Amino acid sequence: MKLKELLAVRGRGRALPAPAVPGTPLAEVHGLHVRLGQREVLAGVGLAARAGEVLALVGPNGAGKSSLLAALAADLRPDRGEVRIDGRPAHAWSAPELALRRAVLPQAAALAFPFPVEEVVRMGRAPWAGTPLEDEDESAVAAAMAATEVTEFARRPFSALSGGERARVALARVLAQRAPLLLLDEPTAALDLRHQELVLRVCRERAAAGDAVVVVLHDLGLAAAHADRAAVLHDGVVAAEGPPAEVFRDGLLSRVYRQRVEVFPHPRTGVPLVVPKRPGPGATAALTVS
Repeated sequence: MKLKELLAVRGRGRALPAPAVPGTPLAEVHGLHVRLGQREVLAGVGLAARAGEVLALVGPNGAGKSSLLAALAADLRPDRGEVRIDGRPAHAWSAPELALRRAVLPQAAALAFPFPVEEVVRMGRAPWAGTPLEDEDESAVAAAMAATEVTEFARRPFSALSGGERARVALARVLAQRAPLLLLDEPTAALDLRHQELVLRVCRERAAAGDAVVVVLHDLGLAAAHADRAAVLHDGVVAAEGPPAEVFRDGLLSRVYRQRVEVFPHPRTGVPLVVPKRPGPGATAALTVS
């Protein structure tokens, strides 16, 4: 049996995700505890990703952002606590059912074979084989490639692309999946200024269309400009959560990042700008926070 036929057989009888009312939690964790080795990386976290919103996970290296994203995706089993996706415990969904409800972009995109770019993006449509929405494959792939500006190298092998180009193709695959919950781990890390803005605009567009978008970001300026809510992680807990204009404060960010910062509104948009405090000419005072 060919792969497409096999996927079609598996697709029969699966319930498709229904459109969510804005504000409905599409993924949530309660009392989440996760240990990796001897270290507890998440210690009692509660958080929800809601339809119609972009939620940014921010915090220093090792704060637990990627682990929290993996838990929200049901890719990482917690030691304690509950993970719910689309209103049901995550373990109640089969893998094919989960693939209809959430799409995940990992930090690194790697393929063992030199698939053409268009075929890589088309892989995102595999969960829909055998469902009534399988007919949308071509339009979904074309729209995702256009949104991420990778159409021009559709026939090039994925292995021949630059790091930034690979990152955009990987995002296109996730977009083509058309799951109502998008979980993106540092999607802007390898991108230039233009494409960083493009990716976050795409996130905003997906949220405006009713999806829930969770994105791990290191750039606080991008989070402030594009996220509806931000969760600041610190030592395995959520130190603050809410609209960036409310939670991005000098004292909190200086403590969490152990680097003194200043937060002030953009003169035209009012969006918070986060700038490290730096000594002036000739100054030698330490500006880190111990």
